[in-house]
Amino acid sequence: MSERQAAPDGQGSGALDASSFVAPRAPAELGATRDLHVCPTCSSGLVYPTDWAPAARRRWAVDLRCPDCEWEGGGVYAQEIVDRFDEALDAGTEQLLEDLDLLARANMEDQVDRFVEALRSDLVLPEDF
Repeated sequence: MSERQAAPDGQGSGALDASSFVAPRAPAELGATRDLHVCPTCSSGLVYPTDWAPAARRRWAVDLRCPDCEWEGGGVYAQEIVDRFDEALDAGTEQLLEDLDLLARANMEDQVDRFVEALRSDLVLPEDF
């Protein structure tokens, strides 16, 4: 369609301002000290690496993905930034393992409670084994 949309000022010129042609900055340029586990789009703290490789002296090429908003990006980062990212990933892994342990314990307790109740109600027979 060749219809022109009204400009924000309501004059209907359809002209584009210069900022429409500026390319967005690459994630590595957004801040040399930003935390890589934080999404630059939605601020989720769940960004994880999809690929990484040594790039140059004490620098790493890292591809990143956010599971919340599906953002993908990456860049070449200094060793210190990647070290902080690695620590955040380790902390996240520890939290997941703790949550998994709690969930496994809760499930086991529930199964034991149901088994005890079945024994008390004579619902478990020798042929069940």
